[in-house]
Order: sequence, then C-alpha cells, then structure tokens
Amino acid sequence: MVLNLTHKLLIRWKAAWILLIALLTTACSRPDTLSSIKAEGVLHVITRNAPSIYFEGRDGPTGYDYELARMFADELGVELRVREARDNTEVISVLDRNYAHIGMAGIARRPGLEEKYHVINSGLEAESVIIYRRNSPRPETIEDLIGSTVHVVADSNHEYQLQALSDDYPELQWEAHSGLDAAGLMERVQSGDIRVALIASNELALNHVFYPRVKESFTLGEPEKLTWLLPGQQDDSLKKRMQAFLQKQRENGTLAQLSERFYGHLDRLTYVGARTFTHHVENRLPKYRDLFQETAREHGLDWRLLAAIGYQESHWRPNAVSPTGVRGLMMLTRTTARYVGINNRLDPVDSIQGGARYFTMVYRQIPDDIPEPDRTWFALASYNVGYGHLEDARRLAEDAGKNPDRWMDVKEFLPLLAQKEWYSRTRFGYARGHEPVIYVQNIRRYYDVLAWMTEEPETLEPLPEHQFADIEGTPAAGQADDDAPRKPTIEARNEARLPDDFGMIPPVL
Repeated sequence: MVLNLTHKLLIRWKAAWILLIALLTTACSRPDTLSSIKAEGVLHVITRNAPSIYFEGRDGPTGYDYELARMFADELGVELRVREARDNTEVISVLDRNYAHIGMAGIARRPGLEEKYHVINSGLEAESVIIYRRNSPRPETIEDLIGSTVHVVADSNHEYQLQALSDDYPELQWEAHSGLDAAGLMERVQSGDIRVALIASNELALNHVFYPRVKESFTLGEPEKLTWLLPGQQDDSLKKRMQAFLQKQRENGTLAQLSERFYGHLDRLTYVGARTFTHHVENRLPKYRDLFQETAREHGLDWRLLAAIGYQESHWRPNAVSPTGVRGLMMLTRTTARYVGINNRLDPVDSIQGGARYFTMVYRQIPDDIPEPDRTWFALASYNVGYGHLEDARRLAEDAGKNPDRWMDVKEFLPLLAQKEWYSRTRFGYARGHEPVIYVQNIRRYYDVLAWMTEEPETLEPLPEHQFADIEGTPAAGQADDDAPRKPTIEARNEARLPDDFGMIPPVL
C-alpha cells in the first residue's frame, strides 16, 4: 500500500517536471519583441494627430515623430502601421494593454514614467509654458494662478507638474481635458473661454501663429526631453535597437535636420505680421485664389506655395512697384518677365503666370537627387537670389564639410556671401545672402498658415462639463459631487477608452 502510494507520487512528480521543462522550453523559444516585429513585418505605432507629432501633409503623413518612426521602420525592413488616437489618454490606454510597439504622444520625461514603460528620448526638448490672452492680466508667478483654473491636456506631464505643486500650493486648481490638445486649449484662451492654460513650448511655437492673441507668461520647471513610450510588458530588444538607431541619427545630423524642417522657421512671423497676414488672407486673397489655384494646377504646383510666394513678394498687391523697378503681384523684373514670356507685369493674370513659370524653371535646375522638402527650399532661395549664388553657398558648405544638399547646412553659408573674405572665393561674387534665408523662412511660415486656414473648418466644441463621463463613478476633473472645485485624479483614467478601430481588433503583440 505504501509502495503503491510512493509510486504514484513519483509518477506525479515526474509529470510535473516534464511539464515544467516544457514550459521553460516554450518560454526560452519565444521570440523577443524585435524578432516578432521582423517576423510579422510590421511596426505598430499609436499616436495622436498634432503638428508636433503626426499629421497629414500635402504629400501624405508627416511630422517630426512620424518621419523618425518611418526611418526606423525602413531600417528594420518592415512596414510602419500607424493608428490614430483621439488624445493622450487613448495612447496611454493602448500602451497599457500592449496593443502597440511604440506610443508617440509628445510626453516629456517625468518621475515614475520609467517604472511603467520603456522610455526613449525622441531628440527634442520642451518646457511647460503658462499661456494667457493678450490684453488680459498677465499671471507672472504661481501665486497669480490661485483663484483661476489652469487648463491642461489630460495625461500630459503638465498635469503631473501641477499635482506635484499642490503640496506647496494647496489652493491651486486645474482641469485636465481628455479630447483636447494644445491647439484646442490655445483656441479657448484666445476666445476668452478660459483664462490660463499650461502647454508645451514646442506646441506653442508650432501653433502660435494661428492664435496670435495668445501670449506666453512664464515657464514651470526646466526643459524636459520629449519621449516615445514602449509598453512595459515588452522586453528591451526593441528599446536597445531604437537607442542605437537614434544615436546614429544624432551623430549623422538627421535629428538636427528634422528639427530644422519642422521648427526652424517658426520665429519669422510676429504678432503684428500674423494679424496682418490673416487680414489679407480674408480680404485680399479671395480676389486671386482661383487664379492661384488654376495656375498652380497648370504647372503642377501647390497653389498655397505659389500664393505664399506672392504674399512674400507684394502682399498680394497687383500694382506693387519697388525702387529697383520690380513690379506686380509676383514682383518680376523686366528681364525675368521677358524670359518667361510675360508682357504686362501689373496684370495679376500675367504676373501669377510668370511667377509660376519662373519658379518651375528654377525648381528644375535644382538637382533631382536633393530630397523634398529641401529641394523646394533651395528653389525658393534660387528664385530670390539666383541659382549661381545658391551654388556658391552650396560649394562653401561642402568645402566646410557640411552637406550641400541640405538646406539646414546651406542656409548658414548664404549670409556669408555678403562678406568679402567669403564671396572673394566664389564664382558669382557678392550677394545679400541673408535675404534668401529670410525669404525662404517667411514663405514656409506663410504656407503653414495658408494650409491651416484653407482646411475645412472644424466646429469648436464647448468645454465638456464632465470630462470623464465615460468612466463610471468618476466626477469631472476639477468637480466634486457637490460641484465644489477639486483636483483631478489621474489614476481615474486607468481604464480609459480605446480608439474606435481597436474595438474588434485583438492585441498585435
């Protein structure tokens, strides 16, 4: 009897060992995250739509983070598959469920973030900035915020900053908005719906020209690195490969080039300039919009680029005349007009047609192997200063060990053409080289605003009374059951909604 029981125990023990060995073998043979991505052939990214991260440009999806992710996917040899969330809350919710490989939400580093996620620096930094409406009382310190509600984007580092300040400033009140981004907060500050908001400095820079009545007050804390987040459930194989990729892009100048592409022209439009431009878009552009569109279509151009050139040249004034004899809406010289076959420079039809013809000719001179958007920036510089002077600056850049095919590098050398020690070394000599740099930067900014203003307008939603109505039992941030102000509970969003297209989609990892 005892022998029989012992035999049974030995059999069960042996079976348990076999099962354990099988489990260990299975665990050991399970591919790591990087291998799984390569096996599937897809890098899954969750992000939100924002000019600082990811948006639809004239040639398809773009944005600083998107372009970087696309290059990383190309290096891995896999497809980049992007799903769009409505806000940071949804991005975080997807990552918490391990439904994506990378989350891009413009979130800065903060204490505790690395305890939950693998954190990668994206190559940019930003500060948290208090904004208010121009011509209203300016808050200059945290104490000045007492008595007002500070509005922030939900699941942003700004929300955590305010929570950390609550120990020293218990009367400080804030409200976190799911479903709103920085632009939405700026819109409401400009309209006067809210008094103050806290947003990231990079998002302020990108959106400021669209909301010229919004002003920066003061910053909270030091600049923080912006990050990509990887689910904490992943192993570190993807993180290590991504860190090596980003280090290479940092060393070869790609990160700096991306930063210049999306942020390098943002300081060219002042408050007065933005207000004037907006006024002219509403009052002057309608007279010529159809003409810009028809002419651009004929030459295969983006009409907003052609219109931006026209505004830089004459502020859309068909009778404009410069002291040097340049005339018309596109400010053509007599020689250029003759070259492109234009008879009457003061006629808007002739002038816009001449400008489009000349820009097309100049664009075709730029080497085909220079990628966009740099090729367009070079063409604009050439349109302004002449192809010969542009080539001089490209040669100077190359001689200095810079990349002559990169606008970021060449624009450093164009202003040097006004200095004898530099232009004496060139073929075409002296040029007022700072002018094409300003010219290109201005047109880039005008184009940004035109692209934004000519999109289909969205209805501005009123501020929700209950920010977290979809979370059962959770009152709105900043509201207690008795409607008295209270601080939001970040943890209340742990069970936040997923994007709509995740409803019937199982985890991909």
